Amino acid sequence: MAVVSSSLGVLGPLVGKLTGLLANECARLKGVRREIRSLRSELTCMHGAVQKYTTLQDPDVQVKAWISLLRELAYDIEDVIDKFIHQLGNEGHQHQGGFKEFFRKTARRLKTMGSRRGIASQIEDLKIRLKEVKELKSSYKLDDIPFEHSTVDPRLSALFVEEAHLVGIDGPRDDLANWMLEDKNGSIKDCKVLSIVGFGGLGKTTLAREVYRKIRGHFDCQAFVSVSQKPNVKKIMKDLISQMPCKKEFIEGIDTWDENKCIENLKELLQDKRYLIIIDDIWSISAWDAIKYAFPENDFSSRIIATTRNVDVARSCSHGGNGRMYEMEALNDLHSKRLFFKRIFGSEDCCPDMLKQVSNKILKKCGGLPLAIISIASLLANRPVVKDEWERVRRSIGSALDKNRSLDGMNNILSLSYNDLSPNLKTCLLYLCIYPEDYVIERNVLVRRWIAEGFISEERGQGKQEVAENHFYELINKSMVQPVEIGYDGKARACQVHDMMLELIISKSVEDNFISLAGHGQTDLAKRDGLIRRLSVQHIDQELASILANEDLSHVRSLTVIASTCIKHLPRLVRFEALRVLDFQDCKSLHEYDMNGIDKLFQLKYLSFRGTRMSKLPSKIVRLYDLETLDLRNTHIKELPARIILLGKLQHLLTETDSYYIVLEELGNLTSLKELHLQLD
Repeated sequence: MAVVSSSLGVLGPLVGKLTGLLANECARLKGVRREIRSLRSELTCMHGAVQKYTTLQDPDVQVKAWISLLRELAYDIEDVIDKFIHQLGNEGHQHQGGFKEFFRKTARRLKTMGSRRGIASQIEDLKIRLKEVKELKSSYKLDDIPFEHSTVDPRLSALFVEEAHLVGIDGPRDDLANWMLEDKNGSIKDCKVLSIVGFGGLGKTTLAREVYRKIRGHFDCQAFVSVSQKPNVKKIMKDLISQMPCKKEFIEGIDTWDENKCIENLKELLQDKRYLIIIDDIWSISAWDAIKYAFPENDFSSRIIATTRNVDVARSCSHGGNGRMYEMEALNDLHSKRLFFKRIFGSEDCCPDMLKQVSNKILKKCGGLPLAIISIASLLANRPVVKDEWERVRRSIGSALDKNRSLDGMNNILSLSYNDLSPNLKTCLLYLCIYPEDYVIERNVLVRRWIAEGFISEERGQGKQEVAENHFYELINKSMVQPVEIGYDGKARACQVHDMMLELIISKSVEDNFISLAGHGQTDLAKRDGLIRRLSVQHIDQELASILANEDLSHVRSLTVIASTCIKHLPRLVRFEALRVLDFQDCKSLHEYDMNGIDKLFQLKYLSFRGTRMSKLPSKIVRLYDLETLDLRNTHIKELPARIILLGKLQHLLTETDSYYIVLEELGNLTSLKELHLQLD
């Protein structure tokens, strides 16, 4: 559920920020300490309440409405608190000396007193709003909503696909079947475990079932069982036992067996048999650990096939000399077309010429994902064979995920993977929809942006950088994103999002007002509910400029401009006063944009001019005291302001130019600096 996950992504860091403020700034809080403590207590309770709703797959409309109200309130609270923290921090940036400075300090104190009264008044208003939201929860009777839902397993259809409809599976099936049956060691008859891993919808279950069909005649007993995201080990054992040849007396009283007895009895049944077991869709290592002890090492050349979306789980299943991990690959273009046209026309050779171009565009969107190809082909099979109709379907694939019942299966399969993520990982994944299709997302850039957005907290002795990198690799291991640019150490330096997964997270982000997309047919900002919190501009024209001119942009936390032309139409920076992230990477026309007002972005933590044609850095960036990342690589900038040393929180200074008119010695005053990227002659 996107509404819950990204709301947790707001509430968690906010509670942490209030706790840190109370701990570290206690002496300077003065008149607002009590109000901040009260806010923290209420938000902590609300955070716990929202966590309960993460189990809901299809939440009630009232639940969504209440959580949306709470989320928007949390954003507003954080904006006020950040302004207050900025005022506290201003004391550290004051200069000393002389009568002029005396009058400046006096004026500043008077202004601060007025600001504190203003902050106190705003906090009081927020407490009233928070009380109203709390009362709404009671009036909606949200605590009475049941939290368990029984649903049909969306993967069941894979078990009953007719063999004639399979495409591109023969080679992998025969390869794995041969490996399962071969016995290189002769007298050694150990059990082998094959793990099949890959993105949801790639056909793992179908491949496992085909291998199972091909080799099952070589075994004394066979069984096929699916594992849910919250596995019931006792039920899994009973399902396996029910598929075994055994006397009626053996399973007498099976309904009264506890988990241990189920495991022991299954193990006893298999002890003297050559068995073939398929365990489909394992979600965690702990689930595998709980199941595997039921399968005895009986020296009869038994075989186990496990399917999973998680690379770590696959490695755990096939660990050891008798295991193999097989990574599923997407269908190639030829097999994609064959499957697509076969589903619609009954033959791969019957596609009219007028539909071939639009078909290629649809298949590009499917990205070789069999489930996506089959789902969209099923949708088109019931539509007129007319080019305009197919174009309409192509353009609406993203919105159709939630609206068209023909695509329910695909939406459910992809949502299974999404729902398995922790709230923090869901927030990090949703954030990826700021980038367009096929965009190569650099790990280091993404990690710095996640941190700047406030998504990442320190955990168990790990710093934010390490936690964020772990999140990146976890999304890869769970097959949510695809690794690219593999380094010498075997780790991915970048990732890409499959087009279908991108459509899913765009749909969830829009529903939750998490990210607003502008350009190239993306979200219509004029029809959006709520304030813009994060804005990704992928195309700028006069129409968009007119819409943005009438929008309240004072709550936008991140602005990502991927459009390379007409950037002059972008609203002035002074309107984006709440920005934490400002990314102009590869905007070739940035030199046409007015940078006045950049010094007013006092909360800015991440600033990228990378890949632009900028030749001079705005001198006023030295007033961005919270800035943590400054990326100037691949620009024409040759000179850094001498006062850059005032950026005491700067951690990443990234440049790539031939020379700099700055003494490296002075950079030593940047005491927070962790990464310095220079190219020197």
